[in-house]
Amino acid sequence: MSKIDPILLSVYARAFKSIADEMSISVQQSTRSPILCEAKDFVTGLYDAEGNMLEQMENLPILAFSLAPVCKYIIDYYAGNINEGDVFFHNDVFSMGNQNNDVAVYKPIFFDGHLVAWSAVKGHQADIGGNVPGGYNPNATEVWQEALRIPPIKVVEGGKLRKDIWNLIFANIRFDIVQHDMKAQMGACVIGERRMLDLIGKYGLESYQNHKAALFKATRKMMEAEIRKVPNGTYEGEGHVFYDGRHEGSEFTIRVKITVEDEKITFDYGATDAQTNGFVNGTYTSSASATILTFLQMVNPDIPHNQGMVEPIEILIPEGTILNASYPKATTFGNHLCPPNADAIIRALSPVMPDNVTAGWNNLLCSLSTGEDAEKDDTYVDIFFMGMKGGSGAMNGTDGYDHIGMIDASGGVLDQDYEMFEQQTPHTLIKHEYYTDSAGAGQWRGGLGTETIYKVGSDNTQIVTFGDGDFEPSFGLFGGKGGNLNLIKMTYPDGSEVVPHNKDLITDVPKDTIYYQIAGGGGGYGNPEKRDRAILAREIRDGILSAEKAAELYGFRAE
Repeated sequence: MSKIDPILLSVYARAFKSIADEMSISVQQSTRSPILCEAKDFVTGLYDAEGNMLEQMENLPILAFSLAPVCKYIIDYYAGNINEGDVFFHNDVFSMGNQNNDVAVYKPIFFDGHLVAWSAVKGHQADIGGNVPGGYNPNATEVWQEALRIPPIKVVEGGKLRKDIWNLIFANIRFDIVQHDMKAQMGACVIGERRMLDLIGKYGLESYQNHKAALFKATRKMMEAEIRKVPNGTYEGEGHVFYDGRHEGSEFTIRVKITVEDEKITFDYGATDAQTNGFVNGTYTSSASATILTFLQMVNPDIPHNQGMVEPIEILIPEGTILNASYPKATTFGNHLCPPNADAIIRALSPVMPDNVTAGWNNLLCSLSTGEDAEKDDTYVDIFFMGMKGGSGAMNGTDGYDHIGMIDASGGVLDQDYEMFEQQTPHTLIKHEYYTDSAGAGQWRGGLGTETIYKVGSDNTQIVTFGDGDFEPSFGLFGGKGGNLNLIKMTYPDGSEVVPHNKDLITDVPKDTIYYQIAGGGGGYGNPEKRDRAILAREIRDGILSAEKAAELYGFRAE
């Protein structure tokens, strides 16, 4: 290996990140679905010729860490048949995908006739076929009831679109918008290709290969140094999942055994409960991604996100468990098993990493509405991002983030714009604000949850609910208290009320129904009686905390 220039090594690291960022901006600016262009439910990434991660832009981290395994799968699947100008699609959960709706585009990058890298984009599509518009089917028991499966498929070959393949895919997808969003993802991959070729052309292929290897090595050392800070030993924790969408009262436990041995850390889920007969199952890829992103929140945030970062981490998830379902089980809910998985990891490591962990985050409870917009004479689909996030957990020295409670997104998924929500759906937003007393009490409080209300604007609306957090709130740590529970409730025009299950499919929801949602707050950290009194007085004044709860939870009475 030729001599490594430390300054140039830094240039490469930052260039990879900049390229992934530019690809992300392109997706946000050119997609049409609010799921992508507003909520940013997508990721972009660069990978070397072997599919090893060079860098990624983690708008939604659980998607980001699922790109590399599929890239490696495509390389093996198409061995000897990967050519310049090719473009591949993929979403199949049984060939290293993470969720059916998360459809990825991969573009190989060639320099002087040699495969040198890949650019990739994965985004949550508004529809991917299956039995229910929008893709979430709580009644599903097998993958065919959920979505169109797309194993690795070459959609563009040698620069020429394969119309037969394209038409086959999109003939099975309800909304035309998905075609345009996939084209936008393809365009972002072209941007990644151009920038990588410019970079390699500037410094040379040998320089790129050598500095890439050095970057991986340096990053691995950084991660190993972080693992060495954790005392050697074995640590265990649990997280809980409530209701599988089919069996009333069902409950499942995620169990992790974390073994730290010098510079290596192993996450073993061998004692986790068996897979369900509903859609509340994960794939290995989604579950391993959840493990990585949770651990990354406990270590040096300046570690570059490339192959070297993940090499000291081993993740064992037996097939047939709720975190790694066997073919052909339904798995659409799998991404949303990240929060209870994170709970298990936090509970396991909090005794030995008290200054690096947060208290529990609010668990996701979300809804998706579909129907006909009579004024536009068109169909619509909307994931209600405004109500899906509550507060994050507090940590030593820092309150939790308000209304950012999806640990699988780690704050990456954004709220909808109010006006755009009303433009893109027939619904009318009535209220969306922080919810008083929702934050878990502590010396450092959890993040605030929200209260949200909208009026349904079309007859025969269908609303799917999916999530948790209505049985068990976020948990506190080291004397901190938990947040409040999640809730979804609908009041029909005739005055009747419907409180759906946390995984449910409600059909024929009438126009003018009032949809009401509470997203809970995050857990608190430390003894509430040690919280700064001046801060408590200010929070009472600002409506964050009621005087009654200040007295009950903090022993504080405002003058």
